[in-house]
Amino acid sequence: MLSKSDGKELVKLARKTVESYFKNKELKMKETKFKEKRGIFVSIHTFPDHELRGCIGYPYPILALDEAIQRASISAAFQDPRFPALIQDELKRVVFEVSILTFPKIIKVENPKDYLKKIVIGKDGLMIEHGLLYKGLLLPQVPTQYDWDVETFLEHLCMKAGLMVDMWLDSKTKIYKFQTQIFAEREPNGQVIQT
Repeated sequence: MLSKSDGKELVKLARKTVESYFKNKELKMKETKFKEKRGIFVSIHTFPDHELRGCIGYPYPILALDEAIQRASISAAFQDPRFPALIQDELKRVVFEVSILTFPKIIKVENPKDYLKKIVIGKDGLMIEHGLLYKGLLLPQVPTQYDWDVETFLEHLCMKAGLMVDMWLDSKTKIYKFQTQIFAEREPNGQVIQT
């Protein structure tokens, strides 16, 4: 678990990385004390509407925390295929959010319907794999934003992976769960809170 002050530093690092990219037109990696390898996601939302504006990350702990945050910040701002690249003027109208992930663990079930009892809305994020080509991930905050139940969460997870909505019921489909620590700005460049 990270402290609130560490979370605040990481959110500030995400914003500063994007601000620096506008000035330098390249990612200049900043060294910090955050060297532990962790899975992370950086999300950018509009303010005050809180509409998603970009979200990219690393589900598995393959990079040091500081490097992962900086790379994901640039990707969320400029390379999320769902959105146009962020423009500099938008920086004062968006908030940054950093999610630190636990290691994803496969959910073992005898019958796929048992997933409905093993997933907790608001606590668990989900990853899905079907064969080598189909993969998707949804953070635990997503279903709470839309008031989904577990079945709806699983259906949207399937869609995110490019699968039919009921593929979570296929015995060849693997579903993993993870938890997150989430730190976010209350307003653009403002106070950072743990949500």
